[in-house]
Amino acid sequence: MPWSEGELELRLRAVSDARYHDRHPFNVRIHKGGLSPDELRRWIVNRFHYQRHIPVKDAHILAKFDTPALRRTWLRRIQDHDGTRDGEGGIERWLRLGEAAGIDRERLASGAEVLPGVRLAVDGYVNFCRLRPMLDAVAASLTELSAPGLMRTRIKAFEQHYPWIEADGLAYFRTRIEQGGRDGGEALALVKAWARTREQQERAVAALAFKCDVLWSLLDAVERGGPDASGGAP
Repeated sequence: MPWSEGELELRLRAVSDARYHDRHPFNVRIHKGGLSPDELRRWIVNRFHYQRHIPVKDAHILAKFDTPALRRTWLRRIQDHDGTRDGEGGIERWLRLGEAAGIDRERLASGAEVLPGVRLAVDGYVNFCRLRPMLDAVAASLTELSAPGLMRTRIKAFEQHYPWIEADGLAYFRTRIEQGGRDGGEALALVKAWARTREQQERAVAALAFKCDVLWSLLDAVERGGPDASGGAP
C-alpha cells in the first residue's frame, strides 16, 4: 500500500535529517573554524569537481523529460550554474571563491589535484542521473531541501573563522540560499506527483539516500587528504 504524500515527504526529509553531509566531521570542522588554510583550499579544489558536473547531471535529467514545461524548468538549473553568458553562473562564482582563497582559477579549473575518491563519487552521481528513470534522478536532487540551512551556516562560519577569504568570494553560498530552496521545492512536488506506488516511493527514498552517500563519500576523500591545494599563504 502506498504512503500518503505527507508520509512520503516525512520519510524523504528524515533521510536528509539523518544523512545529509552537514553532519560529516569535515563539514563540522569547517563550520567550527577548525580547518587550516591548506585544508580549506583542498576542499575548494575538490568540491569544484562536483560543482562543474552539476549542469552535466542536470542535462541528463532534462533529456528524460517529455514536456516543454518540465524541460524549461530544469533548463533554468543548468543556466544557474553555467550562466547565460561568460562570467556568470555558479561555476564562475566558485572559481571566484577559489581566487578569494588564493587558488589561481586556471589551477582550479585544470582538475589536476582532484582526489580519486572525489572523482569516483562524482562519476557515480552523474551516471546515476544518466541511467536511472527520471523519478530516481529527480529524487536524488532532493538534498537541495537541506541546502539553504547549510549555506546560511557556512556564510557565518566563513565570515567568523576565515576572514582572510575576501567577502566577494562567498557569493556562491549567498546565491544558493534562494536557488536551493526553490529547486528543492520544485523537485519535491514532482516526486510526490510521480511516486504513486509503494515501489516508486521506496525508490525515491533510496535515491535520496544514495545522493547523501555521494556527498558523504566526497568529504571522506577530502578529509583523508592528498596533495594540498595550498595556493600560498593567507
